[in-house]
Amino acid sequence: MKHEDVTRRIIASAMKVHSTLGNGFQEVIYQRAMELEMPFENLFFKREMEMPVHYRNEIIGTRRVDFFVEEIVMVELKAIIKLEDVHLAQAMNYLEAYNMEIGLLINFGSKSLEFKRVHNNKPILKSN
Repeated sequence: MKHEDVTRRIIASAMKVHSTLGNGFQEVIYQRAMELEMPFENLFFKREMEMPVHYRNEIIGTRRVDFFVEEIVMVELKAIIKLEDVHLAQAMNYLEAYNMEIGLLINFGSKSLEFKRVHNNKPILKSN
């Protein structure tokens, strides 16, 4: 799998955070905990990085991604009871809009940590 080592270390960080905090906190608490945990997995990241959204090779707006890890993996966090198809679709749309290949959707809101590896199935456009 593409970027498997990076996604594995991100998931390991999320598991540590979830086992320590459990569920029931707001998303921002899990963001802050992940920010503290990921360096223990030797992950370089940017938190709440503003990224451009493209349409027909034009920037039409921006959106903040929860984490942009190792400059290759987008991580979107949730703190909800259950991940729904709409959350997965949203993460897939972000990958396409950001022109990225791989993302993780992680939910801290359920009793057990939920995570989904998300793939961009559209061709990745190379920057000039």
